[in-house]
Amino acid sequence: MSKPSDTAYTFIKTRILDGTYRPSQKLTEVQLSEEIGVSRNTVIKALLKLEQENLITIEKNKGATIKSFSLQEVVNYLEIREALEGLAIRSAVSRITDRDLGLLEQILRDMKDMLENGRFDEYSKLNKSFHEMIYAASVNRQAVEMIDTIKTQLNRFHFKTILVPGRNHESYMEHTRIFDALRSRDEDGAEKRVKEHVANVRRTIKDNYRYLL
Repeated sequence: MSKPSDTAYTFIKTRILDGTYRPSQKLTEVQLSEEIGVSRNTVIKALLKLEQENLITIEKNKGATIKSFSLQEVVNYLEIREALEGLAIRSAVSRITDRDLGLLEQILRDMKDMLENGRFDEYSKLNKSFHEMIYAASVNRQAVEMIDTIKTQLNRFHFKTILVPGRNHESYMEHTRIFDALRSRDEDGAEKRVKEHVANVRRTIKDNYRYLL
């Protein structure tokens, strides 16, 4: 059975990531405690944990506010992620199993089906699964942990990029090229392809920033 603070944390975090709570929005402890059905002290514990994840800011006498990232901050984070993704995938190339490659190939087929049917929510979930399989094969756990932190912080941007005209097809082709490099056991190729993918995400966000807020 989960603790009340875990319930409150999950409740608030989910609404930050899915866009229910907007950037720069104030979070009121009393209102949250009533909405979630927990004590105010429990809400405070959850908010402190979310502050550690850089999803909110807490100021004395002002309370909690949803973290809002400037375009430059988003670009900086994605530049860091690009380097980390390269590090993570290099060690995954030799360790990923043939069974995993078969599963990745099936994920790619499913991603294509979701795109063709306009099911972008499902496409994004498969996209996440695709990358998580690569992370699971990597021995650079520190790089993977840092990637997860950055992706969590920028989650609302990542989902919306797929709605930018033409980006969905580009995204699918980028994942296909990453898979081809993995299947060929090509470390340099895999690093190049995954870094190209993140660079294109960064370009898409930079070109469409105000529409993705």
